[in-house]
Amino acid sequence: MALPGELWAELPAEKRIFCSVLLFSWAVYLWEAFLAHRQRRVYRTTTHVPRELGQIMDSETFEKSRLYQLDKSTFSFWSGLYSEVEGTMILLYGGIPFLWNLSGQISGRAGFGPEYEIVQSLVFLLLATLFSAVTGLPWSLYNTFVIEEKHGFNQQTLGFFFKDAIKKFIVTQCILLPVTSLLLYIIKIGGDYFFIYAWLFTLVVSLVLVTIYADYIAPLFDKFIPLPEGELKQQIETMAKSIDFPLTKVYVVEGSKRSSHSNAYFYGFFKNKRIVLFDTLLEDYSALNKEPAGGEDGENEETKSKTKNKKQGCKNEEVLAVLGHELGHWKLGHTVKNIIISQMNSFLCFFLFAVLIGRKELFAAFGFYDTQPTLIGLMIIFQFIFSPYNEVLSFCLTVLSRRFEFQADAFAKELGKAKDLYSALIKLNKDNLGFPVSDWIFSMWHYSHPPLLERLQALKDAKQD
Repeated sequence: MALPGELWAELPAEKRIFCSVLLFSWAVYLWEAFLAHRQRRVYRTTTHVPRELGQIMDSETFEKSRLYQLDKSTFSFWSGLYSEVEGTMILLYGGIPFLWNLSGQISGRAGFGPEYEIVQSLVFLLLATLFSAVTGLPWSLYNTFVIEEKHGFNQQTLGFFFKDAIKKFIVTQCILLPVTSLLLYIIKIGGDYFFIYAWLFTLVVSLVLVTIYADYIAPLFDKFIPLPEGELKQQIETMAKSIDFPLTKVYVVEGSKRSSHSNAYFYGFFKNKRIVLFDTLLEDYSALNKEPAGGEDGENEETKSKTKNKKQGCKNEEVLAVLGHELGHWKLGHTVKNIIISQMNSFLCFFLFAVLIGRKELFAAFGFYDTQPTLIGLMIIFQFIFSPYNEVLSFCLTVLSRRFEFQADAFAKELGKAKDLYSALIKLNKDNLGFPVSDWIFSMWHYSHPPLLERLQALKDAKQD
């Protein structure tokens, strides 16, 4: 009787590749499901505020955050299961070669034969993203209008949601299709060293997108206005100048028209840095803290004014402390380090792609026996073959991110912002209904930011000093 190892060795190479990809995909899913189960158990059993959190969270907020996170975790379980089953069905029933052949038929009817591989690739990409958008729509609707609505975060109407989704899809295609066509063309004509040119091209594209995103892309979806002259703006400019941050503009984005979650970030290269603050972060600017004006039309017809999360946001001193943390990422070189790591990874992946693209068994494993389209090769190698490497890299970057967050907190502390950052973190956790208790394995694997208690403890020492 043949042993399992012998049976495995007797399988054709393409079958072994296909089975390995499928088995690893389910192994990752089961690992994630196991971690999520552990965390849901924490949500279900931790029904009272732990002693160490007694002066940080009241019992009402604690219960709200527990129920919110429990609903999110349950939703994540079912959406994750659906996604895994859908992906498995697509692989088992030849969904990728089917869509490729359908793309060939469509491009053929438009007068582009098989020799126009790039045209067929763009049709394939359009159909694939359309399929993903349609199948993901029910889950997105449920998440927005059931879970986020139930817990007081959703500010959108159904009309605004669909208008936003269509706009996002169109903008994505306007960027994705030209970039992909140029990338495929570079790979086709690049010769033996095409991976270097492909890497350089993606580097330039990523830098351009980072540069133009907040000025030209984000305003298509949200309204950006300059932070009005006043005490807060003067304090931000003074703090930026004290650490040599080349600040040119400060914007407030009306994030409150879609969600009451808050955020802040900076962007730009060299001597042209800008800071963006969500209005939900600012206690004095958040529309959620104001009574809705009666009789207004326009945008108020697309968004709903809610008052479930009354008086949210941070005071000016706390906003400065949050920005001190964010500017710490810049001053300590975290942004540059992340770009370097990302580009080193990108170069390695393109190099390995160049090594593997000629292996016909990789294409045969996914149903491509007669053709080896470049776009399909990119998908197979980057998405499936590299998946074990991607999982390891993701975990390492999560660990590094937590280290960077502690360092940025310490930088804000050096600016004398420990007390204000301490209170800001508590407020932001409350406003976003973050649950401060977590399973240690789940936290280690998923949290790119340290748990709240750990951050507060590090700041508390300085606060007492």
